[in-house]
Amino acid sequence: MSHTPSDAHPDAQQHLTTQAIELSMAAPQVVAQRLTRMALAGINPSQGDHDELMLMGSEKLLAFQQSWVAMWHQAWHAQVAMAESLTRGSLALASGNDAHDDHPAQWLMQMPTAAAKVLSAGLAPVHGQAMANARRLSATGA
Repeated sequence: MSHTPSDAHPDAQQHLTTQAIELSMAAPQVVAQRLTRMALAGINPSQGDHDELMLMGSEKLLAFQQSWVAMWHQAWHAQVAMAESLTRGSLALASGNDAHDDHPAQWLMQMPTAAAKVLSAGLAPVHGQAMANARRLSATGA
């Protein structure tokens, strides 16, 4: 898999921004709904209240694990692409060929996009769970 500037996704940073904004709106909504549920349940939570609290803990652990795996996976792909590009560019420069597309400096221009993709991959599980919780808790009025 080669990575050249034409492979760049200029919308990677926009996608990350969208995820962050949506998460910043969904997370407080979910927290407020769950805290309200806990406060209303008092010292005698129902089985549904107990189940929701258990779900709250387990989903955080799962999302954290999924985030780290996704970030590692995306970072690995970025490093492989960088190594391929640097190797091609270095070989081309050493042989005297014009390596404009694979010049080692070209990869430096892709670093912000690569970083945004890593962060976006890590945020995706948390974002997805928070959005799903916001929809679910809003629908049930919990």
